[in-house]
Amino acid sequence: MKSAALFFLATVLLLGGCSPAQTVQSAGSESSAYIQNKGSDTMVNLALLWAEAYQKNQPDVRISVTGGGSGTGLTALMTDTVDLANASRAIKSEEIKEAQSLGFEPMEIVVARDAIGVIVHPSNPVNQLTLKQISDIYKGTITNWSEVGGEDRPIVRLSRESNSGTHVYFLETVIRLGKDSTDLFSEKTLLLPSSEGIIAEVHDNPNAIGYDGLGYITSDVKLLAIAKDENLDYILPSVETVNNNSYPISRDLYMYTRGKPDGAVKTYIDWILDTEAQQIVVVSGFVPIKIAGTSSDG
Repeated sequence: MKSAALFFLATVLLLGGCSPAQTVQSAGSESSAYIQNKGSDTMVNLALLWAEAYQKNQPDVRISVTGGGSGTGLTALMTDTVDLANASRAIKSEEIKEAQSLGFEPMEIVVARDAIGVIVHPSNPVNQLTLKQISDIYKGTITNWSEVGGEDRPIVRLSRESNSGTHVYFLETVIRLGKDSTDLFSEKTLLLPSSEGIIAEVHDNPNAIGYDGLGYITSDVKLLAIAKDENLDYILPSVETVNNNSYPISRDLYMYTRGKPDGAVKTYIDWILDTEAQQIVVVSGFVPIKIAGTSSDG
């Protein structure tokens, strides 16, 4: 979907009040619901498409969708200013404790799956990397493409900003290799505010390396095959390789609510987990949970 169309759609969907789960009564009609949905930038385009499709069939429901990052969405959930928080990472233990201190249990719903693709400029001769090589690149241990089979060029590292769930997931799964570690992104890593920004910068910079959700990756960049280690197969991300767990950088995508959802919010979530909405997941380039075999109970 073109960015201009998404901007128009976001503008339409943002019309309405500011409080979560408002009930609006209009003259001569039944009351209507207003649902606030905020969080993951990885999920924002998918969430916009869901909201547009749902409102066509349920004109009495208005849905506001905004991004800002997974952390932003979960913070809004804590302050009770949204009904649904989108997150491309699982909620942290300290966030659960904060929610409990505020008097509620966060409810986790898996709504789709995703792969994180590692991308380079199309002219880059490197076609594959191990997780360890990617970790060393982003930690600053490897600084030149010649060290991983490429040309004698400096590596320019690109990342999402720290409030992004994709940033957190990449840090924990790739840079720290899933271990209890304090490793961090190199200080020379350039932080960009959007998934589209990562794609654009990699396309424009022959020395760049970046990462993005599968639904955002275009033919303007080159997708690398990834191996857990040098003795295993190098795998490209796809619906199939996420489903069979052979691609090593895949994850669930979540929605969180303040306790067990009810009313219009529950009805909307039930629709998201059903066939029509999961077809939209496929169109958006993500992996539907019913095909992936992930429990829709979250």
